Amino acid sequence: MQLALLDFLVIGGVLLTILIIGMAAGRKGNDSADDFFLGGRNMPWWLLGTSMVATTFSADTPNLVTDLVRQQGVSGNWAWWAFLLTGMVTVFVYARLWRRSGVLTDIAFYELRYGGKAGAFLRGFRAVYLGLVFNVLVMATVSLAAIKLGSILLGWPGWMTLLVTCSVTLLFSVYGGLRAILWTDLFQFFLAMGGAVAASVYVLGLPEVGGIEGLMTHPNVMGKLSVWPDFSNPEVWVPVMLVPLAVQWWASYYPGAEPGGGGYIAQRMFSARSEDDAVGATLLFNAAHYALRPWPWILVALASLIVFPDLEAIATAFPQLAADKVGHDVAYPAMLSLLPAGLLGWVAASLLAAFISTMSTQVNLGASYLVHDGWARFIRPNATESQKVAAGRWASLLSLIAGALLSLTLTSASQAFNLLLLLGAGTGGLFILRWFWWRISASTEIVAMILSLLVAAYFTWCHDALAAEPVALVPELASWEKLVAGSLLTTLGWVVAAWVMKPESPATLQSFVDKVQPGGPGWSRFPPSQGLNNASWNVPRSLLQAFLGCVAIYGALLGVGAALFGQGATAAGMAVLCIGGVWGILKLQPKA
Repeated sequence: MQLALLDFLVIGGVLLTILIIGMAAGRKGNDSADDFFLGGRNMPWWLLGTSMVATTFSADTPNLVTDLVRQQGVSGNWAWWAFLLTGMVTVFVYARLWRRSGVLTDIAFYELRYGGKAGAFLRGFRAVYLGLVFNVLVMATVSLAAIKLGSILLGWPGWMTLLVTCSVTLLFSVYGGLRAILWTDLFQFFLAMGGAVAASVYVLGLPEVGGIEGLMTHPNVMGKLSVWPDFSNPEVWVPVMLVPLAVQWWASYYPGAEPGGGGYIAQRMFSARSEDDAVGATLLFNAAHYALRPWPWILVALASLIVFPDLEAIATAFPQLAADKVGHDVAYPAMLSLLPAGLLGWVAASLLAAFISTMSTQVNLGASYLVHDGWARFIRPNATESQKVAAGRWASLLSLIAGALLSLTLTSASQAFNLLLLLGAGTGGLFILRWFWWRISASTEIVAMILSLLVAAYFTWCHDALAAEPVALVPELASWEKLVAGSLLTTLGWVVAAWVMKPESPATLQSFVDKVQPGGPGWSRFPPSQGLNNASWNVPRSLLQAFLGCVAIYGALLGVGAALFGQGATAAGMAVLCIGGVWGILKLQPKA
């Protein structure tokens, strides 16, 4: 297919606008690590929350949703909808704790919570693991989506798509740091959200789709419409809904939904000008991420089942797409190729902008780990602020190149999604409880980390081979069974380690309590020297608010879907749930 001149003008204009915004925003003080990595710790909640949403709105997100819908139906989205539980606990429990810690990165937390050589080792190792290995894998995942997008919509080879978008990313993020990223994210969010809505409206109007009514009555789609899995078939509802809601949300470490907060979510909270701004930012993020964004993607994914009913239809329509890149996830950019001139340029530009948003955040976050928690902590402890900023720029460049190159070896969004879930399976419970249980130590976390890596390596490279032997040595396991097994094995291992291994020194634990004031029975041995005490522990109330937040946002999410599909009574019932959840949260909110 050929893009019109208008499309290329729109795409070029969007990329130029991103550069202008980023360079203008980045002019203000990047002379210190706090400025470069945290925007001076003075960012408002609405800017931080929108940035979180923009970062998760990557080019691979609609592809992943399309993959899930085409293969499992709308209910397949519970694989990521379940992470709302993590998000709400972060909003009402962990946002204030993270902001109170005063650290520059969530990895620096290790030497606040733990002490001695084990705490220092853990900080250094996690800096390299998360800042380089894990971060590069995340960037490879979103780069894969950009490659497919460029191949289908622009007719560009993968290297050209990555060269253009990564160059724009580096120019403003390396120059302006987090402040530049936040302001470009604001533009990119509205651009991407508008493009997704406009694309879904046009796609529904295609003659072969026939609007919402035609979509809902088409035989290729009718079995995919329900937001609930088939509860009469355990082979369907257990992996689709039970495992995500019962295990996955707390057990897995996934970017943007880390149990207990972490990653770029924590970075945005550290950047907030107050505790209230940190809470407001994470609340805005979760509301927009789960209740506002999914349905335009879902509608396009459902329509793709009519236009491109199988992989053969996609491969035939796009012969330039490499055979190993043909998957259900490319049905989303395939549908966008049907858009008219102008609109096609807008939507293509919005997805490229979404890719740039995610990559800019990841390179800055990864660089903060490598520089602040690795290089400046262990190699150049006397580095000046300007040297730290310069090192951050070099780390950004090298990690982005590594992520782009690795993307050429991946084939699908769901493949990478499952690998990321498995890599952190079982460690999530520790990240949640380390704030509230004194027995968890650096040694406990090292055990959890080693077990998680060993389990992930076994299930990724060994298990299937053993199961495929003529005389099977182990039973075959589905992806969800590997996740559950890995989570249980790792969790059991670190819980035993917490009980039998030596805890941190009393001085370290007391210092943590005095600074963060977590409260609760898990710290009964270490009453605060000043400030709060266990009698004022507000976590039970905060957990109830988190539950009500889930009720409100799930009500909004499912209510919008019901309204789109003409299910008036269901939509009204979900609206009542949403309003009731919001009312309950406000009633429980302590008076100022």
